[in-house]
Amino acid sequence: MYKNIVFAICGCLFYVNGFSQSSTIERILKEIEQNNTELKGYQSYINSQQLENKSTNNLPDPQFSGFYLPFGRKTTGDYTEFQISQSFEYPTVYAARDKWNLSKTEQLESAYAKRRQEVLLSAKNNLLELAFFQKQKTIELERRAQSKRVFDQIQELFDKEQVGILDLNKAKIAWMQEQFVVEQIDSDIQIEISKLKTLNGGIPIEVISSQILLPAEIGTIENLWKDKLTSDPRFQELKANETASFLKINLEKSKTLPNMAFGLNYQGVRGSNYSGFYGGISIPLWNSKYKVEAAEANHNYQQSNTQIITSSIYSEFQETYIRYELMLEKYNEYKAVIGDLNSESLLFEAYKLGEYSFMDYYMELQFHRNASDKMLQMEKELHVLQAQLLKHQL
Repeated sequence: MYKNIVFAICGCLFYVNGFSQSSTIERILKEIEQNNTELKGYQSYINSQQLENKSTNNLPDPQFSGFYLPFGRKTTGDYTEFQISQSFEYPTVYAARDKWNLSKTEQLESAYAKRRQEVLLSAKNNLLELAFFQKQKTIELERRAQSKRVFDQIQELFDKEQVGILDLNKAKIAWMQEQFVVEQIDSDIQIEISKLKTLNGGIPIEVISSQILLPAEIGTIENLWKDKLTSDPRFQELKANETASFLKINLEKSKTLPNMAFGLNYQGVRGSNYSGFYGGISIPLWNSKYKVEAAEANHNYQQSNTQIITSSIYSEFQETYIRYELMLEKYNEYKAVIGDLNSESLLFEAYKLGEYSFMDYYMELQFHRNASDKMLQMEKELHVLQAQLLKHQL
């Protein structure tokens, strides 16, 4: 019976009742993605930036100019001139700028994806904390009830003058401590629920069960890293920055070509007038100076920055993976050994039979509870480390 009780407690660390809570977490994360105020605002910002970028590739406004010269010494009538013209950059500039604008859109979208990932990871960690506190509360409620039973028994023995006031006070303090622990956990649960509500745009979320499935394997470090390189928004953002900086070079090179203008012109005096076509071209001597060099220098920086950040991310990822493997190994050792410890129920039965004094019972109980709490804490840390390693899958 003893082992069945212990393994029933341990079993809740890995299995779900009725259905996997991982699907519930995914559903809540999708809900938060839809309702999160920051992400909604970022989408509006992206739309505004896309329209603004498109506006930079418009043609200049047409120009209309006119002259009427009635003054001065003249042998003919008053001089009149009208001209309407349209100026534009060299045609290849518009194609280059359009590609650059598309790359800027990709930058915005990758930045959004990165921020979305951070929001969802924060929400997932809050959900893991909430599940941990709910599981902890279930355990502490049972401990509180057991402490109350011990206190009632000590009270009965004290009334029969079979134990002293010291044992009664110790039992009462133990019961009061368990009451405080439950109240503190209730407070922690409300804090996590409030955080999730804020992330969900002020909409309350459905409280999840404390049972969360912990996958036994998450893959090798090599395979995980390959997945991150292809799907992590941080790398997509770095790639988008490189692409945009390269297209900026092409754009600046295109802008070294002359601008042009075409239009219609009318000139006339009394009894005589002329009309025809107008054409003009700019000489690109000063405006594009150093801009190509600046764009090339920025591209070199973006390439170097990609290498530096990639190395930094890999070091952080490797450290997290090593910590996860070590924690998983220790957790499995705890899970294997904890079955040999006396359960609280058996300890209580032994105490009722008089096999333990109150102090011996309390010390044995604390030892078992510390081991159980340590295992529960390790399980939560495993979930958090796993969420960090699988962040790119959000």
